Amino acid sequence: MSDPVITLRGVTAELGSRPVLRGIDLAVGRGEVVALLGANGSGKSTAVRSIIGQVPLSGGEIEIFGTPRHRFRQWARVGYVPQRTTAAGGVPATVTEVVSSGRLSRARFGVLRRADRQAVARALSLVGLSDRAKDSVDALSGGQHQRVLIARALAAEPELLIMDEPMAGVDLASQEILAATLREQVAAGASVLLVLHELGPLEPLIDRAVVLRDGCVLHDGPPPKALGQHALPGHDHVHPHSAADAAPIRTGLLS
Repeated sequence: MSDPVITLRGVTAELGSRPVLRGIDLAVGRGEVVALLGANGSGKSTAVRSIIGQVPLSGGEIEIFGTPRHRFRQWARVGYVPQRTTAAGGVPATVTEVVSSGRLSRARFGVLRRADRQAVARALSLVGLSDRAKDSVDALSGGQHQRVLIARALAAEPELLIMDEPMAGVDLASQEILAATLREQVAAGASVLLVLHELGPLEPLIDRAVVLRDGCVLHDGPPPKALGQHALPGHDHVHPHSAADAAPIRTGLLS
């Protein structure tokens, strides 16, 4: 792959003493949209958290924009959206204040100037929350809160977006807004790595799917629907329209 923005080579990681990643090889090319799929506990979230440095490696190497992760300093080029359950609730701040925090990596001396405020306004517009800019984030629905987190990542105008379960627990209307937002970012040249349980409205955007099982890469290639009906058995599937309250359903297919 020419000019990858993310490269993992033989990456291993442990949580406690339990191996979670067992020699992962993964690359995301410039302008590519890659979905990281797999059952609960397969290592998806650990993989993306290892990329941004939240999980230490026990082996292997990671490069971001061609630079070893431990020497990478240009984090304004990377937008990260965590799982909503890890960042929601109890924040005494307005929507604008939360989204503005995503711009600080580009602001000079931590002071937001006109260009920074314009970037924040654009990010809010992209996720359809301009009319809620002055509201407290505690007043928002789950889907709206997820859109705030995405706007916070977009405020820095990143070249690379890393998103951990952006559709989890989100109503269909918000899913469609998020898909449209991501479509615009991809059209502008952004590279994207997404952790997903279900492709849902994002399916048309996905260039490649990487499926993990027990911390290993089971598949790296076309999205599951393109593979035929019995290609990837044993995936935990959550219906996209009821992700907030549905338990995983064991099926024979990824999608």
